[in-house]
Amino acid sequence: MYKPRLREKYLNEIVPAMMKQFNYSSVMEVPKIVKISLNQGVGAAITDKKLLDSSIEELSAIAGQKAVKTVSRKDISNFKLRRGMAIGARVTLRRDRMFEFLDRLISVSIPRIRDFRGINDKGFDGRGNYSFGVSEQLIFPEINIDKINKIQGMNITIVTTAKTDEEAFALLKEFGLPFKN
Repeated sequence: MYKPRLREKYLNEIVPAMMKQFNYSSVMEVPKIVKISLNQGVGAAITDKKLLDSSIEELSAIAGQKAVKTVSRKDISNFKLRRGMAIGARVTLRRDRMFEFLDRLISVSIPRIRDFRGINDKGFDGRGNYSFGVSEQLIFPEINIDKINKIQGMNITIVTTAKTDEEAFALLKEFGLPFKN
């Protein structure tokens, strides 16, 4: 049976290293990644609905799972936005798809970022979750450059079971996320 490479790495390398580093008494105390959420806000979708459709297709190709539309919750007159209008796309990855996406993100996509000096280590929320933004979707090899309507960024949130930011930072560092020094 197939198991993702990062899941094997987590079980065989990361868990023992984290147990030694934080003096956990049980393997169950070691934090793990629960889900990865990709979110793309498409503000221009208010005027052009085709942008939202292409955004959903691109996000689905990147994640390997169908993305869904996100709708606005409020009316904002300055942005000509009405409640219930589709303004973005999101997808949540769990289990094997999550590990596969994280593997592709670390080994293929992040090295393709122009002038890359490491991802910012200030994206932790205080509860062990980490969020960062990607400025363009072209870094993912699944995206065909010729079929792009508009270059857009996205937010990537990694949700962990870590109780503190230090534990989450150590966990993500062990997985291979290239943080700034």
